[in-house]
Amino acid sequence: MSELHPGWPAVLVAGPVMVRPPRRRDARQWSRVRLANEDWLAPWEPSSTEPWQARNSTFEFHRSLSRMRSAARLGAMLPFVVCYGDRLVGQLNVSNVVRGALKSCTIGYWIASSAAGRGVTPTALALVLDHCLTAAALHRVEIDIRPENHASLRVVEKLGLRQEAYYERYLDIGGDWRDHLGFAITSEERGSSTILSRLPSLPVPPG
Repeated sequence: MSELHPGWPAVLVAGPVMVRPPRRRDARQWSRVRLANEDWLAPWEPSSTEPWQARNSTFEFHRSLSRMRSAARLGAMLPFVVCYGDRLVGQLNVSNVVRGALKSCTIGYWIASSAAGRGVTPTALALVLDHCLTAAALHRVEIDIRPENHASLRVVEKLGLRQEAYYERYLDIGGDWRDHLGFAITSEERGSSTILSRLPSLPVPPG
């Protein structure tokens, strides 16, 4: 950890869910999961002319990892992978970190279909929200979600994030400009209790 980037690096754990920085040796597992989940993930991903296989190769992982590590060293990002048990099942990035008077960031994430509906996503997100609003010394966290992404809407509802905006034609996703709902939480809204404590239970271990 440093003055430039308090709260980084970090490993966050709750039950069978671990959120940690990505490593070079994650490349094969990351690529395997992404390639196997094309139908599940592609509709929610930024538009691209590159084939899915090329965008999710081990080579692309290493390129992306280099960019993320550089951004993390500059204090602009906290990149994480999500593990369920001993398996990498997703990714969660804290981006657009701004210090000064704003002290804000945005969060984006994806999760494999095999881990969906098991409480992994809300647990991972709660861990990172708590970390951002405490150890990382940020005041506000924003998450933008497409209105038709009902699974992600349920996640922010469980965690008690406040809807504060509707962005028309906000991001080029899945081949078109998509509207997004803006959700946010501040350190005052978190209060003295953890966001993780808002969940009724932790996920059961994979079996």
